[in-house]
Amino acid sequence: MSGCCGPTNPARDPEPDGGYSRIFSPRFSRSVARRYERRGLTGTERRMVGFLEASLPRGLGQATVLEVGGGAGEIQLELLKRGAASTTNLELSGAYEADAARLIARAGVGARVRRSVGVDLAETPDAVEPADVVVLHRVVCCYPDYERLLGAAADHTRRALVFSYPPRNPLTRWWVAMGNALLALGAGSFRAFVHPPEAMLDVVRRHGLQPVYRRRGGAWCIAGAVRPS
Repeated sequence: MSGCCGPTNPARDPEPDGGYSRIFSPRFSRSVARRYERRGLTGTERRMVGFLEASLPRGLGQATVLEVGGGAGEIQLELLKRGAASTTNLELSGAYEADAARLIARAGVGARVRRSVGVDLAETPDAVEPADVVVLHRVVCCYPDYERLLGAAADHTRRALVFSYPPRNPLTRWWVAMGNALLALGAGSFRAFVHPPEAMLDVVRRHGLQPVYRRRGGAWCIAGAVRPS
């Protein structure tokens, strides 16, 4: 999804993909892909990759990766560079596919990447196999039911899970409220969500993972968890 908004109820939204393609358009995808080509990962993305690499005893070598809402796949490409065996990307918007295909071809990793469009992990968890590591970057804030989404993500995690989310503070909540007011004027049902961090971590714990990493940032916070051996 690679943004911070979503339909109030994706399963019941009248638009075919819940309206995601209207927000996460080809133009949006091009801007994300071009930024990655010019500058590489953002600081938040680098920290997420670093956590995953450090959390596995033998690093990322031969690890399988599942990314929910991975957009053009920037994080996945970096994980593959660091030794991951394969990646699977779940995306509700099909707008990223052209840019993703170009980046994948440029990196020469086509045989190691699988991309699925239209799969909602919270709604159809059996549609994809578990993976060693699971990533959700700028995704939880796009989904109204964080418990189902994070629960499904944790259930698919064999070794380590990392996700990012906006800080829950007065400024962020005001900004999101203003954005939601503007979104309400349009025809779609998109809304942004600032879910409570501790409640999200509780979901992860209830699904058998142990939170071991947190980083608070001005725009994005990061939480990382591992499955106890």
